[in-house]
Order: sequence, then structure tokens, then C-alpha cells
Amino acid sequence: MSILPGATLGLLGGGQLGRMFTAAAQRMGYRVTVLDPDGDSPSSGIAERHLHAGYLDAAALRELASTCAGVTTEFENVPAETLRTLAKLGMTVSPEAGSVAIAQDRILEKGFITDNGFGSVPHASIRDAGDLERVARTHPELFPGLLKVSRLGYDGRGQAPVGDMAALECAFDHFGHVPCVLEQRLSLQTEISVIVARGFDGSVATFPVSENRHRDGILDVSIVPAGVAPAIARQARDTAIGIAERLDYRGVLCVEFFVLAGDGSGGRLLVNEIAPRPHNSGHYTLDACVTSQFEQQLRVLCGLPLGGTAMCGAAVMVNLLGDLWRQGEPDWKGLLRHPGVKLHLYGKRVARPGRKMGHYTVLAETAAAALSLALEIKRELDTHPGLEPHGLDAV
Repeated sequence: MSILPGATLGLLGGGQLGRMFTAAAQRMGYRVTVLDPDGDSPSSGIAERHLHAGYLDAAALRELASTCAGVTTEFENVPAETLRTLAKLGMTVSPEAGSVAIAQDRILEKGFITDNGFGSVPHASIRDAGDLERVARTHPELFPGLLKVSRLGYDGRGQAPVGDMAALECAFDHFGHVPCVLEQRLSLQTEISVIVARGFDGSVATFPVSENRHRDGILDVSIVPAGVAPAIARQARDTAIGIAERLDYRGVLCVEFFVLAGDGSGGRLLVNEIAPRPHNSGHYTLDACVTSQFEQQLRVLCGLPLGGTAMCGAAVMVNLLGDLWRQGEPDWKGLLRHPGVKLHLYGKRVARPGRKMGHYTVLAETAAAALSLALEIKRELDTHPGLEPHGLDAV
């Protein structure tokens, strides 16, 4: 049964992804209740209601279940137990707890990818200090590598390069001996991602493949369509669909890939990680596609037909980090003078280095033209002084 406009939907998490979902839901006539422990989050500022409570707060979950027709998430670290509880209370839940539990734990995630025959980055699990010597002895090929915490790491956080056993021990100590994954560092041609949606009826739709460039572990620029061989793009889309189907996933899912360099066949594809939600690399869909990833998330939750994913021309998305606010509010006049550029600010009151404050998308006939203008604007923003602060804490 479909959840039709006029209904109230629950949203777990109050960040910018939730803000964009809320805007998509309101545009189609839905109301949104946000459950988030932050009293001043981007989503809660525009939603009809904000339940200011933790994700495991029993009273808040009962209130959400009694007043909302369905519930979705805006980040992967909502406890899977919260989703199980809401499902037991009779709510339509998207995505469901089992698939989220896998995607929010790197050890489980990589096990799922490997067990189901999808190409994965060479790696080894480290659950406690006793695994360190074993991994170093049995997997010397993983050095130099990258140690990543199994849970709660994102945007470069919870990661450390390790070149030998001594560096591995030091990084493991630094992370507090929590379970980790050691990944081999690979020579990459590029990184790409695919946003896939899968409905409760098993229908699937993918968005165009995005080519992603990172800086300090944080997504910097996304280019669409990706500059990879057509065979690689097809394989990425097919793999993303296969992962969604094997997970029995219901919702919007991002699959990130490494394209390896140097094999002469246009690149070899390996799965890096999966995110059980809309993704930063899919923000271009807000301006460039028939249906955005957030409207698609809404459509899945409400049992509506999936929207079209075609795009006209090309797009480049650039993240705006808090570093730009070092002298106050950036001067947006140069950016806004371009008719094919769309600015999105997330309503965050405090700017910090590395914090995602917004993004802009450049629309053009070709990816090369969009990228050229996007980088020109980026250089201007990096070099021009900001305006006087307006409610933002200077950094």
C-alpha cells in the first residue's frame, strides 16, 4: 500500500542529507518529523516537527511510530536496533535493519562483498591486539596499507596510513584498540560511485556514474558523466544493482568503487564501500536529473513508482567546506553571476575546517566545460576574502 501526500514521515538524523530529503518530501505534500539528539540541526530547522532525543530513546520511538506512516534515515550510523524497534512497532522502514547493520560495519561489509563474489580491495580484519602480529605475518602484501576503524569512520576520519608493523601497532593504539580493517594501498586510475534505488516491489533504477576526486579524505569534486570506459560504467551499475539485490535492500544506496590503473583494459573495478543512504556524490541529481536521489528515497519509502534518472548535459558538483569561512561568510557574487551554477547552503551555524557547509553544481553541455568553470569558481573562492560574519563563528 502506498503512503500518499499529506502523510507525515519520520526521519532519523538531522544533517544536510536529511534537510534535502525533507525539502523533497515537503515539495510533494508530505510532512516530516525529525528525530535527532542535536537541538540545532540542518533538518530540524525546516521540518514540521523535531523530536529532540537519542536514537534509542524508547518514548521518542513510540511517538514516531504513532504519528508517522513511515521512516527513513539520513546517515548510516543510526543504530540498526532503532530500525528493528520501529519495524516491530508497525512502521514502514526504509532501509531495513539487516542491510544497514552490514553497511555500517566495515568488517561485515567487506565480508558480504567478498562472499557474494564482488571484487573487493585486498584486506584483513583486525578485531583485537592479538590479530596484529597474525595479519602482519600472513598478509605482508597489505603493506603499505590503510588502517580503518570498522565503525563510525567517514570523510577521512578513523583512517591512518601504515607502512609496517610498527606503524600498524601505533595506529591501532591511537584508535583505542577498536575493531579495524587493514586495506592494501592500490594504484588508482580514478574513483567512481553509483547511486542505486530499489523499491519494495524489487524495481531498481540507477543514476549516471559519478567520477569523484577527494582531498584529505573528503569528497572535493564529482564529475558526471564519469570519464571512464563505457564497459567500466556498465559494470559499476550492474554491480551496484547486484549488491542492492543481494542485500535485499529497500531504499537509496551508494556504492563506491576504485578503478585500478595500469592493466591496459580500461581499468579494473573493485568495490570500496557502500553507504545505505543518499550520498554526497549524488548531490548533482538535485539540479541535473529528472528525479533527485532524495525524491527517489521518498518514492521508495512511500511505495511510489521510481522516478526517471536521466540527465541533460553534464554536471560537476563541488563541496564547500568550513575552511572557506575563515574570514567570515564567503563572497558569493562571483559564483552567482554564472547562470548555469546552482548554490546549496545547508544552514549550519558554525563553520569548522573540513565541515561540509554546502556545495555548488555547475551545469553545462559537456563534462569538460562544467569542470573548467567549476575549478575556476573554486580558485576564486579559495583566494578571495570573505564578507563580515553573519551569525557564523569564524574559524
